[in-house]
Amino acid sequence: MRIDPELAATVAAVVDEGTLDAAARRLQITPSAVSQRLKALEQQLGRVLVVRSKPARLTEAGEAVVRLARQIALLERDALAGMDAEGGTQRISIRLAVNADSMATWFLPPLARLAESHDLDFDLHRDDQDFTARLLESGTVMAAVTSEETPVAGCSVSPLGVLEYRAMATKVFADRWFRDGVSREALAVAPFVDFDRRDTLQHEWLRAQGVPQQGVPRHYVPASHDYALAVGLGLGWGMLPLPQQPDGLVELGGPTLRIRLFWQQWNLRSELLDTIAAEIAAEARRVLRSRSAAG
Repeated sequence: MRIDPELAATVAAVVDEGTLDAAARRLQITPSAVSQRLKALEQQLGRVLVVRSKPARLTEAGEAVVRLARQIALLERDALAGMDAEGGTQRISIRLAVNADSMATWFLPPLARLAESHDLDFDLHRDDQDFTARLLESGTVMAAVTSEETPVAGCSVSPLGVLEYRAMATKVFADRWFRDGVSREALAVAPFVDFDRRDTLQHEWLRAQGVPQQGVPRHYVPASHDYALAVGLGLGWGMLPLPQQPDGLVELGGPTLRIRLFWQQWNLRSELLDTIAAEIAAEARRVLRSRSAAG
């Protein structure tokens, strides 16, 4: 059984654009033609590939088809570029997953350099570093910054470095809530800033201090720059990565939390994807701590 690349690309267009009508406009065909292509591939595979909701959602089988479509597009671009053929210089969308703190501190500069020398459109998907690998599995992205060292099926993995976090607060906040020291009693009532409900850094730091996080006052600020701003304004204390610590903050002591980051990408012989990986790894070496240094 073969999967027609044109049909696979149609499935990818449907999920990227959200509806069959929008996919039709992108592919420059009629909505009826999109529907027929989708139905033909589903009948051939004996699987439902797309849930016709708004926006359209992929099934598990659909994720596999979309992953194939994106891989074919990337390899085709590499092949055409290697032959200096028309299409080898056409712009291509590179889908990457990255955690918010990496995006805010070190991830964007290498992408800017790559965009200067290559015809690329970056499509970034932000998620917690513990969850970005899932976007690789689904075929949503080609590569990801992740905390998972075990490679996703069909992917390769390489270490990037360690992002270190320390508990910080303004001096005014510390003087108010910790005037007698950063004790367990003070931490139980001092408000902190959580990134979102999946963020556990503050909880881990509290646990290391012998304080359960349940019941401790908190604010939710789900954007990395705004999170640092909230801590800098004295809204609460929070765990900030070393490259993102504003002036005027004081450390609260306790353990430095270290998040090991890895680069996972599709296990393809793609010159373009390897070039992107090399540029990102070089930036990580400049900004992140090595595993041995973080010790």
